[in-house]
Amino acid sequence: MGRARFRSKTEHNLDAKGRLNFPSRFRDVLRELGPDQLMIAPWNDHLRAYPLAEWERLETILLEQGAELGDFVRYVVGGVVECTLDKQGRIILPPALRTAVDLGQEVVLTGMLDWVEIWNKETWDVKAATTRENFAEHKAKLAKLGIFS
Repeated sequence: MGRARFRSKTEHNLDAKGRLNFPSRFRDVLRELGPDQLMIAPWNDHLRAYPLAEWERLETILLEQGAELGDFVRYVVGGVVECTLDKQGRIILPPALRTAVDLGQEVVLTGMLDWVEIWNKETWDVKAATTRENFAEHKAKLAKLGIFS
């Protein structure tokens, strides 16, 4: 059996307290990888939700090789929040995280194999449209990987 991965996209609404229903297929992956715990960090125009082990791997890389990335570490590691799933499979996104990436009520979660991205729906729609419009630009890179011929 292959390694558990986060795949696909789903749309959700945050409730008034900032709670987000973490999709069951993502919860299943998270449980395979370890505790029901996510490290959620601001990442430019979206949030990234990492399983604890994957986050610790990222921290190790930054410690060992990221000496020139002080500002990045300050922003991302300084802004990370540990979130545990509640009994209903929800996480609470604190106001500081929601504000950092301008999350509204409508959000999009995208599985990125080793982590999950959490986007403001409007921002995601623009990003997805731009990617579709520029899809041809990815052909050469995909071909080098043997994915696109």
